[in-house]
Amino acid sequence: MADSSVTLVSLRGLRSAPQVSAPDCQRLQQELQTAIASCEWFTVGVMAPSAQDAVAALRSLEQGLGWEALALDPSGEDLASIDGPVFLKGNQNNGRFLVRRESGLGEGILITGHNPVDPTVEDTWGPLPLQLFS
Repeated sequence: MADSSVTLVSLRGLRSAPQVSAPDCQRLQQELQTAIASCEWFTVGVMAPSAQDAVAALRSLEQGLGWEALALDPSGEDLASIDGPVFLKGNQNNGRFLVRRESGLGEGILITGHNPVDPTVEDTWGPLPLQLFS
């Protein structure tokens, strides 16, 4: 059942993102866009049941926030060879992402905002639902 009181603050410390309704997703999207507005660049972590789910969540997030798409780091594993749960780590500063097998994690998206000029606006948000921008 969806919880209509889901906010960025209420997600802190959760192991997995809760299931949220479409209206709650819209509210979370708006709250996230306000929160990240002062940051210059971002790192993204995606905890997902598969590499395909992780990349789909990353692409949906990039599109939803108007971010340039990150490229798969050539030093990483071939995505097709990764079975089971994964952790995707994306970095806008270098424009790349890696995916690694990782069991025992929850599910969701973590976004960390960076601003070297004003570190007081830096924060980490999530875990956000994998389908937040789907």
